Amino acid sequence: MVGRTPEYLGKKIEAYDVKVSALAILILCFSTLAFAAWAAVSVWGTAGLSNAGPHGLSEILYAYSSSVGNNGSAFAGFNANTPWLNMTLGFAMLIGRFLFIIPVLALAGNLAKKKLVPSSPGSFPVSGLTFVVLLIGTVLIVGALTFFPVLALGPIVEHFIMTGSGKLF
Repeated sequence: MVGRTPEYLGKKIEAYDVKVSALAILILCFSTLAFAAWAAVSVWGTAGLSNAGPHGLSEILYAYSSSVGNNGSAFAGFNANTPWLNMTLGFAMLIGRFLFIIPVLALAGNLAKKKLVPSSPGSFPVSGLTFVVLLIGTVLIVGALTFFPVLALGPIVEHFIMTGSGKLF
């Protein structure tokens, strides 16, 4: 891959573009996980739980991930209508919508000012099977490394407890 630069719509994807894209992804992940962790260890965050254990963690994680990703929703039974949860879910939603826009606009502005360059033999095509496999692999690896630890503490543990001992939360 040394010396091969991917192009999109005739414009080279450079290190700055990759860094800004990574920053945008990290903003969403950090907002979701940081607020969920804060709620899981604070008295105010656990005040709205109707279930204890791993199901409670799943309730908290779902509430913050849905707030960051869209308009926000919660598991049935999770009382998110407390002042502390309302404020932190609102901040998570603002970060997911507006702070996320800043690196995306920087990326769009950087791509807009670039000149079109013709493809060369050293160009890495973004329309072939190789690019698709690399893209899907990267998305899966980044997603797994980001969210698998908290999923292992919530839904996966709940599944093993449920199948092993028959206990439901």
